[in-house]
Amino acid sequence: MPKLVYDFAEGNKTMKELLGGKGANLAEMTNLGLPVPPGFTISTDACRAYLSTGSVPADMADEIDHHVDVLQQKMGKKLGQADDPLLVSVRSGAAVSMPGMMETVLNVGLNDDSVNGLAHQSGNPRFAWDAYRRLIQMFGKTVLGMEGDVFEDAIESAKQAKGTTNDLDLDADDLKAIVQTFKQAVQDHTGREFPQDPRTQMDLAIEAVFGSWNSERAILYRRQERIATDLGTAVNICSMVFGNLGMDSGTGVCFTRDPSTGQPGVYGDYLQNAQGEDVVAGIRNTVPLADLEQIDKSSYDELMAIMAKLEGHYRDLCDIEFTVERGKLWMLQTRVGKRTAAAAFRIATGLVDEGVIDTDEALRRVKGAQLAQLMFPRFDADADTELLTKAIGASPGAASGKVVFTSAAAVAAADKGEKVILVRRETNPDDLHGMIAAQGILTSRGGKTSHAAVVARGMGKTCVCGAEELEVNVAEGTIKINGKVLDSDATISIDGTTGEVFAGEVPVVASPVVQYFEGSLAADAGDDLVASVHRLITHADQVRRLGVRTNADTADDAARARRFGAEGIGLCRTEHMFLGERREAVERLILANDDAEREAALAELEPLQRGDFLELLGAMDGLPVTIRLIDPPLHEFLPSMEDLAVKVALANERGQDPGRDATLLAAVQRLHEQNPMLGLRGVRLGLVIPGLFAMQVRAIASAAVELRGQGKDPQPEIMIPLVGAVQELHLARDEVSKVLAEVGVEWNIPIGTMIELPRAAVIADQIAEAADFFSFGTNDLTQTTWGFSRDDVEGSFFSRYLEKGIFAVSPFESIDVEGVGALVRTGVDRGRATKPDLKLGICGEHGGDPDSVHFFHEAGLDYVSCSPFRVPIARLEAGRAALD
Repeated sequence: MPKLVYDFAEGNKTMKELLGGKGANLAEMTNLGLPVPPGFTISTDACRAYLSTGSVPADMADEIDHHVDVLQQKMGKKLGQADDPLLVSVRSGAAVSMPGMMETVLNVGLNDDSVNGLAHQSGNPRFAWDAYRRLIQMFGKTVLGMEGDVFEDAIESAKQAKGTTNDLDLDADDLKAIVQTFKQAVQDHTGREFPQDPRTQMDLAIEAVFGSWNSERAILYRRQERIATDLGTAVNICSMVFGNLGMDSGTGVCFTRDPSTGQPGVYGDYLQNAQGEDVVAGIRNTVPLADLEQIDKSSYDELMAIMAKLEGHYRDLCDIEFTVERGKLWMLQTRVGKRTAAAAFRIATGLVDEGVIDTDEALRRVKGAQLAQLMFPRFDADADTELLTKAIGASPGAASGKVVFTSAAAVAAADKGEKVILVRRETNPDDLHGMIAAQGILTSRGGKTSHAAVVARGMGKTCVCGAEELEVNVAEGTIKINGKVLDSDATISIDGTTGEVFAGEVPVVASPVVQYFEGSLAADAGDDLVASVHRLITHADQVRRLGVRTNADTADDAARARRFGAEGIGLCRTEHMFLGERREAVERLILANDDAEREAALAELEPLQRGDFLELLGAMDGLPVTIRLIDPPLHEFLPSMEDLAVKVALANERGQDPGRDATLLAAVQRLHEQNPMLGLRGVRLGLVIPGLFAMQVRAIASAAVELRGQGKDPQPEIMIPLVGAVQELHLARDEVSKVLAEVGVEWNIPIGTMIELPRAAVIADQIAEAADFFSFGTNDLTQTTWGFSRDDVEGSFFSRYLEKGIFAVSPFESIDVEGVGALVRTGVDRGRATKPDLKLGICGEHGGDPDSVHFFHEAGLDYVSCSPFRVPIARLEAGRAALD
């Protein structure tokens, strides 16, 4: 059996996986010669053994006995000793910080005898009985599973009887009575007396800490923070030092820099005559750390020196807990401190300027998720607000505007300079114009991967989805939220980060970081945050191997993405060019009865597409633009079957001719598929409908030729979607090549395909024979690998899967490395086995996800492509991935 228990002097800060973060850092401070109370750590190995078997390892008790003996020798006192007892704390300490999620028990070792010895030794009976009260209270809640109200109510009753609201007004006799009340509560709850044996107290507390690893709140926190479930927690046994021995004692928390802003200085809180949990619980008002200089200058000066030493040693912001016991300073914990996104960037570059770290290390210390937080506008936290409801924050940001219920209304209002929020049950491709025009989107259905969410994130548009309390009545022009009725004249505000919906307009604070990326704010304009972001993203660009492109369908999106640093377009969805006023031409194409009607419809669409490509290729002049030929099923370009059926039925009932509606209904019924995402779409459309792909390719090629004639450098790349067999790609490529030759293209235009079916990944060696490049379409690859319909599953059962831990995060948000990722690796390996220089990219939603970017770097892709507003995030993470 491996060693399970380690003295503080036996560890160091690199042993977090074994000793937990708290134990490793206590060991590090001990070895630095700092004043750490003696103690020992029970390893995470012991916890994992306990969790797997339900009992502590057989050899652990002997090891604890040995370390308790050593501790007693160091302290010159024993557990349970009647005249001068040794007391210890039993604290959790996972490898990854999980503040407040697991358990702690203080003052272990007190009993009915030793409490009197503590009172005598300290000369403070009130302190002794307060310590005993705290032990029984924490033990009851943590070890025995008692409700905290049992103890709180008893304390409140004692204060009421005393005529006070302050715990400090309770004297020793009051606390002695509370102890008796607590002990009786334990007896009533468990049928047994509170354990008097100190070692029994310790053993039970250790098991409780182990068990708290799987408490509901700990599981929820790990799921939220994507912390592995099998790490387990260490347990730290530390000799007690007391900050509640009088006004010459106290406890505090401090930071070596401001965790909110990152600025150097003296930051923290101190509380006289208190134990650590009093500061955290907020029971009493603290004083600023700077006040300690006046209260106890000797302890203050020593603390300042230790803070400087720890920051220099850890080379980072340190979060420190300390206690002063009758003028003696003790260090109870340190760790690299959590910080805001703004502080993260400022601290990283500040430490570079101070010569503490280099720029590579600074880049490692910031994250794409933090940059994303800095880019989104936010509501003023100090504003008065009226919360209407809270749903799913699907696309971060803050937006206010008048309620509108249709895309047409949103466009009309925007044309008049009005700000609006588009409120829908759910959105569809027809709503694109309204979504563009609106400040934000609010839906009563859907989740983070719904149409509204995906498109909104792509546009950098604020979106809140799945507001179940929201009742949308388009006919009456009203929405009802939790009984409150609002019409189209009402203004609401939505927070795409928190999912909150407010009545009225909430003031918004602009993001200077976006202004910098847009080019309206210079990096040296005096904003130190912008300067820090500029320095680190510039360094990321210098070290990254992965290219970063954007998903863009319009010239405006392309231009914005280029300002944000995109190196081309990885995905242009041509189907978005068939919406709006062009829908009638698409309908005529679908309804064509013969070749002549079909060709006429295609001829009507071609110049429109050509104009789109002129703008898009012009905006990306000199950079590659990967254009995906039409992908979705044709029924998506027709009205819904339900709406048409109602119109036709009403017309027939009234004796009216349903006219075109009847024709459209027949076409929709003819095209209807049980599962259209696995039906007639992608390359299948191009092979089944003559001239469809050819029309698009002619539009692309003629636009490129015209731009070349103007002296520009268009670089289109033509991508065939949903290929599952190399024969499909050969046929499509032959048609594309023929059209390019007919148009007179005299340079090479790459022709490639999307790898979005498992079969395509598995036979990528064959498909590579006919492809100049691959682009992994991880949205569809995830759907087809998991057997999920992205439009349906999130609203139906994803929340349960997340709750049960089946998913740590939605596979549509972050790449499923084990499943979908394995297919990506297969596609990469087999594709390059055929063509070693095959260009490889990814254009799904995952292209802008920080964790996924690291995977794509490691898998060997050449570039990622993401929405314009996530381009800076991908640039940053690609740089960080190169340093891993």
